[in-house]
Amino acid sequence: QMNSLIICLKVFDSMLCVLCICLQQGRCEYILKRSSFKSTKVIGFSWENCGQAKDPAVMKSLALSPDPISIPGDLKASAAGSTAVALTSPLAVNLTVEKEVYGVWVKVPCVEEIGSCDYTDVCQLLDKAIPPGQACPEPLHTYGIPCHCPFKAGDYTLPETDFYLPNVDLPYWLTNGNYRVEGVLGNSGLELGCLKVTFSIHSN
Repeated sequence: QMNSLIICLKVFDSMLCVLCICLQQGRCEYILKRSSFKSTKVIGFSWENCGQAKDPAVMKSLALSPDPISIPGDLKASAAGSTAVALTSPLAVNLTVEKEVYGVWVKVPCVEEIGSCDYTDVCQLLDKAIPPGQACPEPLHTYGIPCHCPFKAGDYTLPETDFYLPNVDLPYWLTNGNYRVEGVLGNSGLELGCLKVTFSIHSN
C-alpha cells in the first residue's frame, strides 16, 4: 500500500479521489510503483479550473502549505468546491500528465494505471479502496464529506486541516523536474469539470 499525497474531496474531485483516499489511512492500493527516495519536496504547487463555463463542477479554492511541501513532513490543506449536478456512476476521469524536458512538455504514458490514464469509473475505485458500508476515513468523516458515489449536488468545504505525509514510494518516472496534470471529469461523454495542477519535484 501507499500513503496518498493529495486530499480526497467529494466536490468535483473524484479526480483527486483517483489519486488519493486519505492522507492518514494509506488506502490507495492502486497507486504508484516504485522508486524510493529518502526525502521529496513538492515546490510551487498551483491549480486552476480548466473546464468550460457551463461545466457544473468547479473547484473554488485549494490551498496546500508550506511551500515547499516536504515528504515526509507536515502539511496544512484546505479546499472548497461545488457541483450543480449529482455525480453518479459511471464517473470517468481522464488524466493527462506531462513533464517538462528541455523546455518541451512531454506526455507521460499510462503504465500500470499510473500516468496519462483514462479511468472509466472512479466510483468503482472508491468502492475498492473503502468498502461500501465502512465509515469514511478522517478527516472526511468529521466534515461530512462522503467517499462513495453518488455525490449529491451542492457546496463542499474542507477547512484547513493538519496532516502528516509519510515517506512514500514514487513511480519510476516521477523524477526531479516540472510537472503539470490535467484531469477531466465526465459522465456518459459529457464533461462535468476540469482541473489542472502544476508543481515541481525535488528528491534525494
